[in-house]
Amino acid sequence: MTTETRGQAGDGELVARFRMDAEEFTAVYDRYFREVYLYAAGRLDVQAGEDIAAETFFLAFRDRGRFDPARGAIRPWLFGIATNLIARHRRKEARHYRALARTSAESAADSHEGRVVDSVTAQRMGPRLARALAGLNQGERDVVTLVSLAELTHQEVADALGVSYGTVGSRLSRARKKIHEMLAKEDDHG
Repeated sequence: MTTETRGQAGDGELVARFRMDAEEFTAVYDRYFREVYLYAAGRLDVQAGEDIAAETFFLAFRDRGRFDPARGAIRPWLFGIATNLIARHRRKEARHYRALARTSAESAADSHEGRVVDSVTAQRMGPRLARALAGLNQGERDVVTLVSLAELTHQEVADALGVSYGTVGSRLSRARKKIHEMLAKEDDHG
């Protein structure tokens, strides 16, 4: 079977193939690794993103026999694993957002690392948004980043986090309101 044919296979077919032959799990990796990596890197940093993505696929491969297509598709299952791994790094993630929020134009001249952080900050979320994300609770931050960075649907987010569709909507609504209020408050004080 060619890689192109594998890329066209639906989740049900992929599951059937990788249960029969572990090497067929490469089709899952080929299809979803980049998305999982970009999500994890957006939540943490490039190196942690690589580590989280690699560990996500290691765990998914290890647990592939327990994957239940009746509970959802492969994509949200993988994002659920990645989100759980990111949650283990919660303190590091919060420190990362605080550091992004403190980043100033002066640090760009200080070091290569400072220039990289400034570039990522400016392009990805900016200090104000970083402070707002840091002000969310973990559940709200997970929903916002799964929707915005990973571009999952509300149902996929629900599947990934093991919560109801309504919970995703309410968390997203609360998060948007908090972000709006935090940004408005900064505008009033800025």
